[in-house]
Amino acid sequence: MRNKIYAAASLLVLASIALVGQNCTGDQIDSTASIGAKAPDFMLQDQNGKSVSLHDFAGKIVVLEWTNPDCPFVQRQYKEKTMTTLSSRYQDKGVVWLAINSGHSATNDSDKQWAAAQDISYPELNDSSGSTGKAYHATNTPDMFVIATDGTLVYEGAIDNDPDGDKSSDKVNYVQQALDEILSGKPVSTPQTKPYGCSVKYGS
Repeated sequence: MRNKIYAAASLLVLASIALVGQNCTGDQIDSTASIGAKAPDFMLQDQNGKSVSLHDFAGKIVVLEWTNPDCPFVQRQYKEKTMTTLSSRYQDKGVVWLAINSGHSATNDSDKQWAAAQDISYPELNDSSGSTGKAYHATNTPDMFVIATDGTLVYEGAIDNDPDGDKSSDKVNYVQQALDEILSGKPVSTPQTKPYGCSVKYGS
């Protein structure tokens, strides 16, 4: 009888451990990015070695731009000044722009050289470990994320609907559209699109 009691108690302990394991897994999933959920926090160094966290900008609209100076799609956008123009246009409206380089070979120095060459005034954040990129499921460069003032993710995807760079009259910049809607007190009409560009060069 005593052996049966011990066996039952052991089963209860194992079941409890299994439930705890399931809850831990759920917490890990909750800490990754999804539309309508709280955007994962992070702390990364910018091109000058300064630590920058998402929570530094609580109460502000934040745009995250996944970037790679070696990617032709990124180079095209910077040649057309898409990112720098948008950043400047919305800066006075309380919008914060952060670029994140999750390439495994990224360094503060290489990010600094790129920022200087492109006349970039916003932080270029070094995520060479890939932890932030993976938390956001960033797959491409560029891959864009817009975070509302309440900290929720409201847009993820392509910068625009022009992957080949040949559209004119029917070109839509999804980030600009999302920002205009948020600032007008409207919901984001297109919360997610398929990003295009180079793959994020995560380490192994």
